[in-house]
Amino acid sequence: MPETDAGGALPAQADVVVVGAGIIGLACAWYLLAAGRGVILVDAGSAGGGASHGNCGTITPSHAPPLAEPGLPWQVLRWMTRADAPFYLKPRWDPALWRWLLMALRRCNRDDFERTAAIRGALLLESRDRLAGLLAEAGIDCGFERRGTLCVMRTRAAFDASAGHARVLERLGMPIEALHGAQVQAVEPALLDEVRHAWLQPQDGHLRPDRLAAGLLGAVRARGARLLENLAVRDFAREGGRVVGIDHDGGRIRAQAVVLAAGAWSPLLARRLGLRLPVQPGKGYSVTFDRPARAPAIPLVLEERSVCVTTWADGYRLGSTMEFSGYDASLNPVRLAALRRAAAEYLHEPEGPAMREEWYGWRPMSPDDLPLVGPLRRHPGLWLATGHGMLGVSLAAVTGALVADQVQGRAPAALAAPVSPDRFG
Repeated sequence: MPETDAGGALPAQADVVVVGAGIIGLACAWYLLAAGRGVILVDAGSAGGGASHGNCGTITPSHAPPLAEPGLPWQVLRWMTRADAPFYLKPRWDPALWRWLLMALRRCNRDDFERTAAIRGALLLESRDRLAGLLAEAGIDCGFERRGTLCVMRTRAAFDASAGHARVLERLGMPIEALHGAQVQAVEPALLDEVRHAWLQPQDGHLRPDRLAAGLLGAVRARGARLLENLAVRDFAREGGRVVGIDHDGGRIRAQAVVLAAGAWSPLLARRLGLRLPVQPGKGYSVTFDRPARAPAIPLVLEERSVCVTTWADGYRLGSTMEFSGYDASLNPVRLAALRRAAAEYLHEPEGPAMREEWYGWRPMSPDDLPLVGPLRRHPGLWLATGHGMLGVSLAAVTGALVADQVQGRAPAALAAPVSPDRFG
């Protein structure tokens, strides 16, 4: 049954309806409220219960280089033969997925790579700085720290292969430092001696994502937002070619503006309008433990295994992998085991004393590795905030600010044009 903040009858009117109460939807609500708008958040499940819950919580301007890069197609072909590979494509007939893959693979060239890295870098730096201000203003305690991240490697070959990304970050003005031999353990003693190379990326930060979601929810409620949970949107209400609200099982909520921020579910809802959003669900996994005694102080990327390790005051998480298996709602034990096996190759104490959660979530992946944020020319009244891929937490603040500015009719910021949903026609 639908659950509302105030209980009783569902509302029939709203100023702005935000569909999706994950990190992105909550950030949009925060900035809309700050602009003086009224907000109703609608979620088919519970607030913060999707990909916002179990990710590694890193804030990573260092991830400016996109996934689509020269040489990736050959690497993907090699990975497809391994069920535990960082990238896994479940064999099946799915025309939408194959169209998406073709779009993504066409971007595996140097010009697109460099251009996209510059756009992502600008978005990530802006979002990191906005997030720090948001957390301070809202008084949210989610363990946010600016310790940087450490990308670590066991072999010189892996280090040399990663040097291209380091040069990209340097061109974007981001500091990065190479470490070798005993320097690696001097910075992070939790690493085994076999880990011989690393890149220290001091511009990054981390936080506990479930606490960010809970804190943001409390903050937007305090500013007057209303939350409707377990309420599935069935369609968009339209009049005269304009989106004027949402339809749900209990009726209709009319609104001056609708923001679609439903993560990997956004393309399914967009089909109600005849839209084919090029967004695919990229399934990620994580395992959460109690904090080990010898936990890393700095978030790690285990480069050869594409696994992230994050430690908080009261927890410890291994996460990552990318699986394209549609909306398959199962925990794949092979993928989970790969996370734990990878940690054992790099860390003195790869797991905590007790395992607390095995998790999966769907990331909304776009073919150009940029989000879809802003209004739709063919559907006035509707704004998109989706397609953030693996950077939803990192890009939440800048996304919320861009959406609020455009709903308010302000002149779009320079950052808005490259992420316009209309770029896909």
